Amino acid sequence: MTNEVKGQVMQTIATLLTTAFGLIAALAWNEAIKSLITTFVGKGSDLMGLFIYAIIITIIAVVATLLIARAIPAPEEVQLVKIVE
Repeated sequence: MTNEVKGQVMQTIATLLTTAFGLIAALAWNEAIKSLITTFVGKGSDLMGLFIYAIIITIIAVVATLLIARAIPAPEEVQLVKIVE
């Protein structure tokens, strides 16, 4: 294998491992937030707790997406040049 292929394989493995750890963290937060909502809303109102959970997660996802989008610099515009024969 060439060095380029080895580098691509290592980058793919690193991406997969990072994604796996992200999923584990998300599942841990999932349980923590569910427990928090159950504490405040109570066990008897499962449907209400699910809606509150969905709203909280949606707000977090939107805010995180906006912050990430702002942190990444916008790509430079490419000007197209028309070639006249």
